Amino acid sequence: MHLSAYLDRIGFAGSPEPDLPTLKRLSARHLHSVPYENLDVQLGRPLTTDPAAAYARIVGTGRRGGWCYEMNGLFGWALKEIGFNVTRLASGVGRSMKGDTALGNHLILRVDLEDGAILADVGLANGPTGPYPIVEGAFSIDGRDFRLERMDDGFWRFHNHASGMAPNFDFKPEPADDEAALARACAVLQSDPASPFKQNLVCMRFVEGGENQLRGRVLRVVRGDQASERVLESADDFVETLEADFGIVEPAAVGLWPKVCARHDALLADKAAAPAAP
Repeated sequence: MHLSAYLDRIGFAGSPEPDLPTLKRLSARHLHSVPYENLDVQLGRPLTTDPAAAYARIVGTGRRGGWCYEMNGLFGWALKEIGFNVTRLASGVGRSMKGDTALGNHLILRVDLEDGAILADVGLANGPTGPYPIVEGAFSIDGRDFRLERMDDGFWRFHNHASGMAPNFDFKPEPADDEAALARACAVLQSDPASPFKQNLVCMRFVEGGENQLRGRVLRVVRGDQASERVLESADDFVETLEADFGIVEPAAVGLWPKVCARHDALLADKAAAPAAP
């Protein structure tokens, strides 16, 4: 694992320093260079919370993307190499509905700077495009509105922007049994048939002026306040879209096309069968 290779992968030029301006630049470069994606979960390839495995997949010959355990795992390793004080935390996306069983389903990073504690997160799909202080209240990044709320039970709740794929997550700023919780959730999310990561293919990448999203067969392109959608038509279209819009070259992905189509049809059937809103 070489820091210089990671910096080349994300297109970071210059000498990184353990300060807030560098943290913001690194976060932006990572998010615009490495796609959020769960292809390996869909392909049944075992994944772990080990940053070395994430390095091999994202920086090595595969030059792939990853989900939170890989994206923030690799990012946290790189920050430590630069000299940042980093703590891995187990958070829970949807804990507001699922309770504590959600804890560990999302890895986040606490970065301690001279001015205070900062939360860094490059693994929330289309979440914030930069780090933010762990301070209660509303804040905006790149024109999108977020909020941190201090809960009565000792947790903090992050509220995503209105179009965010994950609406919120809860966390405690100080680690407890976090590594064990992360490992347990990582195993469940890629093995449980009810896991959304098992059921649905998702890819997300930030680009200049917006983002590209792929959920199953539906490609959504967002540029500023404008968005367009199209349904992928074939396996070739699927593979070409992965490369052109997300920078993902994965020959085995073509084998997922029948599963992607079946899931798309099932969701359409469920939608058609749902009772009309009053």
